[in-house]
Amino acid sequence: MSTPDSSSSLPSVPDLLRMGDRIAVLPVIHGSGQFALTVRRWLLEEEYDCVALPLPPSFRDQVESAVLDLPSPAIVIQPHGIYSDAPGEASSWSESAWEEDDDDEDDFDMVQPVSYVPIDPCQPVIMAIRAAMGEHIARAYVDLETDPFWPYSSVMPDPYAVRHVSPERFAAALLPGITRPPDEQTRNRIVHMAHRLRQLEQRCEKILFVTSVLHWPWVREAYHLMDDDAEADDRSATQMVLPEHDDVQPPVRYAVDPRTLTFLFGELPFITGLYERARSELEDDEDLQIDGVKELLIAARSSYRSELGNRARNVTPLLLSKCLQYIRNLSLIHRRMTPDLVTIVTAAQQILGDQFAVHVAENANDYPYVDPFDGESATSMGLPVATLGIDQARLADGETVSMVNRLPGPPMTWRTLQLQRRPRTNDKQRWAYQWNPYSQCSYPPEDLRIENFRTRVFERAKAIMGNDLARTEKFTTSVKDGIDIRDTLRHWYEKEIYVKVIPPSRGTLDACVMLFDSPADPRDYPWRTTWFAEHETESTLALFATDFRREMVGPGIGLSVYGGALFLYPPIIIPDVWLDPRLDFTETLEERLLAAACLHSNSGQIVLLSALPPGAGFRRLARRFKKHLVHVPLGSFSDEQVKQLRMVHVLNGSEVRSYAEEFIRKI
Repeated sequence: MSTPDSSSSLPSVPDLLRMGDRIAVLPVIHGSGQFALTVRRWLLEEEYDCVALPLPPSFRDQVESAVLDLPSPAIVIQPHGIYSDAPGEASSWSESAWEEDDDDEDDFDMVQPVSYVPIDPCQPVIMAIRAAMGEHIARAYVDLETDPFWPYSSVMPDPYAVRHVSPERFAAALLPGITRPPDEQTRNRIVHMAHRLRQLEQRCEKILFVTSVLHWPWVREAYHLMDDDAEADDRSATQMVLPEHDDVQPPVRYAVDPRTLTFLFGELPFITGLYERARSELEDDEDLQIDGVKELLIAARSSYRSELGNRARNVTPLLLSKCLQYIRNLSLIHRRMTPDLVTIVTAAQQILGDQFAVHVAENANDYPYVDPFDGESATSMGLPVATLGIDQARLADGETVSMVNRLPGPPMTWRTLQLQRRPRTNDKQRWAYQWNPYSQCSYPPEDLRIENFRTRVFERAKAIMGNDLARTEKFTTSVKDGIDIRDTLRHWYEKEIYVKVIPPSRGTLDACVMLFDSPADPRDYPWRTTWFAEHETESTLALFATDFRREMVGPGIGLSVYGGALFLYPPIIIPDVWLDPRLDFTETLEERLLAAACLHSNSGQIVLLSALPPGAGFRRLARRFKKHLVHVPLGSFSDEQVKQLRMVHVLNGSEVRSYAEEFIRKI
C-alpha cells in the first residue's frame, strides 16, 4: 500500500472529519432531510472524485436505476439468501428444517427479516448518490454483503440542530455517547468499510465517505489500525482479519403503494414533497423542516373548507398561530426541535377540532410525485407494487415479509390517536340504500344544545324588549337600574344625577324563528319537516335543511345542515307547517316559517334571529297576524357556536342512539 502525499488534498475539511489526507467523512443521521441538504452542500462546495457509500455492491444497479427515477419513490428489497441464526453466525442446513409445516416457515421468515433500501429523497445516502450521479462523480459501495442484515441504531438528538451547528461540532457533541457496536456483524462491516476506504485512496485523490453517525468513529479507528506496512505491527495484522462476504440474492426493486409512504420516508411525505418542489423550482429549501409545518396546516385548511363548505369553522390566522404555538410546546415537552406527525395532529385536534385534524393527517401523507395505479397487485412504471406496514411489507404476489432498513434512522415509537375517520364512498352508498324512510329521530346531545341556545335567544330578546321600554329619571333615593351617564352629562348644568328605569317586559315569548341562511335557495334545502317534542323540555320544531341522505356518516346516521328553524315552546301539537294550506300564501321558505310562528304563537311578540334586521315584507307579514317582531342579531353570537348548532344528525330509529356517538364527529 502506497503512502499518500504529505500535503492534504482536503484543506477545507476539519481534522475531526478526516481520515488520512484523501478521505473526508460526513457522519449523518439516516432519514433526515436536514442531513440530506448537508450532504448536497458538501458535494457542491468541494470537488470530490469519489463518494463512498455504506451499502453493499449488490445494491448498486437497482438503487441507482431507482435514483434516476426520483422523485418517484421506490424500495429495493434483497430477498433471503443463506440464513443465519444470529448476527455474525452462519446457520447449518438440516433436512428436518425443511420438513416443518407452513406455520413454522412463516415464523422463521418473521425471525429472519429481509433487508431493504428506501429510495427516499430525504435520505442522506440517497441524496449522496443522486448528487454524485448529477455531478458525474464515481460511487463506491463499500459495505459488506450480509444475509441476514441486522441493523444497529440508537436514540439520537434532533437532526435539525445541524441547521445551526456545523457537522463537526454535531459529531463531536455525540462522540462521548456513541458506544462500540455490540454485535459481531456490525463490527465486521466496520472493518470491511475501513479496508475498502484504504483501497479507494490508492486511486482517488478526494473521497467523501457518507456514513451513519454511529459508525464513523469506529470506522475511523479501524482505518488507523490498518497500518500501511502490516509487517511493522503483527498485532494489528492479527486483529484486523478481513471478513468475507455472505452469499446474497440479487435485490429487487418495487414501487410503493402511495397510501403507505409514511412507512418508507424518514420525513413526512408532505414535507418530502416540499423538498422536491423546491428542488424542481430552484427555491430555498433550508427552512422547509419548520416552514413545511405551516404549509401543511394551510393545505389542510384548504381541503377542510373544500369538503365542508359553509359548515367549516373559520380557521383564522390567530387560530393557526395558536396551533403552531401548541405544536412548539408539545415538541419541547418531548425534547424535540421539530414536531412529529402525532404532535401536529394532536395540536390540530385540540385547537381546531376532529375534522380539521383528519385533514391534517391526510395531507401529511400526501406526496404529489407518485404515479397513480389501481389495485394492490397492479404495476407502476412496469414495477411490482409493495404495500408497506410497520417493519413489514406485502409484495405483489401477496406474500407478507418482515423487513429491516439498511439505512436505519433513530428508533421510532408508534402511537395511536383517536380520530373519527371519513367514511368510504361504498359505505355511504350502502347506508343510504338501507335507510328506512318511516323511522327518524334526533340525536339527544344536539337537542340539548339547540334548546339551550333557544333559551339564550329568548333571554336576549327579553332584554331587547326591556331596553325599548327603558326611561330615565332624576336620582332621589335609589339608583334603580344604574346611573345613566349620557343623560347625566346632558343635564350637567342642573347638577343632577339621572338613573335608568327598565320596567319588566310585558308578556312571555313562545315562538322563535332562526334564519341561518337568508335568502335561502330552496334547491339547497330540500328536506323540510316538522318534529314534535319527545318530552316537556323540548320545543315543537319546524325546519328546512339540506338532505341528510346525501351525507351519511354512519349506519343509520345522516348529517344535515339547518337553513332555518321555528321553535315553539312550551311544545304544542300543530299541523305540518310545510303541508298546512293556511300558509300557502307565502312565497319563500323564510316567510312560511315566520307565518307559522305568527299563526301558532300565543304571544304578541315573535323572536327573529337573523343576520340582518327584518325587511318591510317580514314586518308586513307580522302585522297581518297582529304580531310584533323582536330582532336578535345573529352576529351577537359566536360564529363557531352557530356553525356547530346548524349541524343536525338524523338517526334512523331510536336504537341508533346507542352507537351514534362512535360515528358523529365534531367540526
